[in-house]
Amino acid sequence: MRTIALLCLGVLMMAGPAIAAPAPAESAGHITGVGGVFFKAKDPKALAAWYRDVLGLPLEAWGGAKLRYDAPQHPPALIWSTFPAATRYFAPSTADFMINYAVDDMDAFLARLSAKSVAILKRTDDDPNGRFAWILDPEGNKIELWEPKRSAPP
Repeated sequence: MRTIALLCLGVLMMAGPAIAAPAPAESAGHITGVGGVFFKAKDPKALAAWYRDVLGLPLEAWGGAKLRYDAPQHPPALIWSTFPAATRYFAPSTADFMINYAVDDMDAFLARLSAKSVAILKRTDDDPNGRFAWILDPEGNKIELWEPKRSAPP
């Protein structure tokens, strides 16, 4: 069974200025969002178990996870972006992709990861878009964690 991980709404990958596309016509036949993220793994069951046990991804009986768009404190948008083939942003991973997961409390999440001996590659708390941290999964895929900047209450 292949590992299936549904992309958490709120993927933030800043690659530079976006190319503006024309507004879609009012007719049917448009992309409405990301329906899933699928990737190969050397050991799909072991990698899925790591995502469940270490990151807390709620795996279903079929082996993947359903992450709700309307989850509490979830970002209101998903960012889709391409990067140049020579980017170093995904390093030290050599994978052609990186998944960004939105988290509700970076400090608590990183404390849980540290307790499970997961190395934090880097962390930044002063980005205009929120707080970020980066880790690697057991197969060397880089993961970006993002706690969106909270709006000030009115």
